[in-house]
Amino acid sequence: MNGYPRPKLRFQAMHSQQGVNRLKIHCVFCRTLAPLASLVVKLHRGSGDHAMPTLYALKPAFQDRLRPLVSRLAAMGVTANFITLLAATLSIAAGVAIAAAPGSRLLVLLIPLVLFVRMALNAMDGMLAREHGQASTLGMYLNEICDVVSDLALILPFAAFAQFGQWGVVTFGIAAMLAEFAGVLGIPAGIGRNYVGPFGKSDRALALGVVAALCAVGLWPAALAPFVFPAMATLSLLTAINRIRAGLTGSSG
Repeated sequence: MNGYPRPKLRFQAMHSQQGVNRLKIHCVFCRTLAPLASLVVKLHRGSGDHAMPTLYALKPAFQDRLRPLVSRLAAMGVTANFITLLAATLSIAAGVAIAAAPGSRLLVLLIPLVLFVRMALNAMDGMLAREHGQASTLGMYLNEICDVVSDLALILPFAAFAQFGQWGVVTFGIAAMLAEFAGVLGIPAGIGRNYVGPFGKSDRALALGVVAALCAVGLWPAALAPFVFPAMATLSLLTAINRIRAGLTGSSG
């Protein structure tokens, strides 16, 4: 193992339920953190000295994979605004389903799936608008409003889970809206739509998906649960502050 000593496993612990649960938690966190670490390395290598990187920096590579599908959709007459509304409808439907069955761990598994599909749809509507001549003022309004509505639809259902705390969840929802509002205000500030981090839309989606997955399988550490949404709210507020600062200084990064 590259010169590192092999860890000594305590096989005795595996005979108790506590030992099995610990191993399960360890495996889940390892599988979660491995891709996260890879993403962080990629972002660090690809970011500039002054910009605070986010997962948004990986968007071009993601778009390259979607481009053939987007071209086919454009040829079929599918519009960017339709894709935007579809993403919002999917998010709202998932949120309503989870809220209708509060505490249902099975339904919470919808959140990572919907977040991934929504991320793909968001990339696709932008590509249809820019690369296939479908950009419009209506599309700009739909894109920004639907993004915020979709965020709230997928964040607020977590308030039904007592371990997270309602106020922490609501605060995160408000902070996420402020971050996006601050980003949009980059347009009248003269720097364009601002996506500076550290906790942009893609980062929120990844974090929320991980929280939902661990919650759904019952492996979320109870001691950490009350701090999760306040921490994400803090990161979102920091993002809003960074975007406001960028607008004031006239820098997109």
